[in-house]
Amino acid sequence: MSMLQNIVTIVLVIGGTFFMLVGSIGINRLPDFYTRTHASGKVDTLGIIMFLSGLAVHQGFSLNAAKLLLIIAFMAFTSPVASHALSRRALLFGMKPWYGHGKDKS
Repeated sequence: MSMLQNIVTIVLVIGGTFFMLVGSIGINRLPDFYTRTHASGKVDTLGIIMFLSGLAVHQGFSLNAAKLLLIIAFMAFTSPVASHALSRRALLFGMKPWYGHGKDKS
């Protein structure tokens, strides 16, 4: 494995881990269901795609890398659709979005 391949792998895996960590913190800190769904839907999707891309680069040209690329494609399509469906269903069942803490004090 070449030095460039190692560097790209490390950057992608660390970047993906960072985005998944930020998404996890966002889920715990954000105030309502919709903002939490947004954090998990967007940030974690990017994180898992970067992480799996790093693993695919590490594998090189192999059957394992092809399988990882199929998983990446599956996650890229299904995770945003699932987040949208979950948010839409919550809205249809009457869950109200968070609009802030009240009027602006200025």
